[in-house]
Amino acid sequence: MDSEPVDPMDADPGPVNPGPVNPGPVNPGPVAESTDRVAGLLLAAGSGRRYGGPKALVSFQGRPLVLRSRDVLVAAGCAPVLVVVGAQAEAVTALVGSGAVRNPAWPTGMGSSLRAGLAALEVTAVTAVVVVLVDMPGVGAEAVRRLAAVARPDVLAVAGYHGNRWGHPVLLGREHWTGAAASARRDRGARDYLRQHRGLVRVVPCADVADATDLDVPPMIRR
Repeated sequence: MDSEPVDPMDADPGPVNPGPVNPGPVNPGPVAESTDRVAGLLLAAGSGRRYGGPKALVSFQGRPLVLRSRDVLVAAGCAPVLVVVGAQAEAVTALVGSGAVRNPAWPTGMGSSLRAGLAALEVTAVTAVVVVLVDMPGVGAEAVRRLAAVARPDVLAVAGYHGNRWGHPVLLGREHWTGAAASARRDRGARDYLRQHRGLVRVVPCADVADATDLDVPPMIRR
């Protein structure tokens, strides 16, 4: 880890070149019933001001971004898979079903969504959670699997891209949830916590299987 860490919540390692991700419909089921080892957490609460509506509902290669990203976590074997919703929560919830976690504080930024998601996972017995963002369709199931493979309660891990640059997905071991939630403020999700614990962060190479570019502006969407 020679390079300066970039916030994994908004890293931009290169152009998007995602492959198809469509494992089919899923139903994550009630959160409290899962005792699986690694959960999946999709942050999808933003308003998408540049898009005129939530990115979660934007179609990418014929499928809403929220479903593409949710299905990636399911295909990677994460359970439960939770989707934090905020802007147009009813419409997004109608798509994702029982895995939706509402964040009434979503206008304050991504930090509140991370806190809401981690709070919802407290009732589970999972060891760790893999966190992804809804506007990164280049992050597929293999990258999530690589992060999940190093999961332990005491582990922090990020996907590594060219130049050892930090990006998504991010894995937070259960022992770090309280600290990560406490430091998540405004549009800073796990950034501050990861930097404070840089010596503990494992960088998992993912450049060969993923692209963590976020789709900030509408021209980046290829329908």
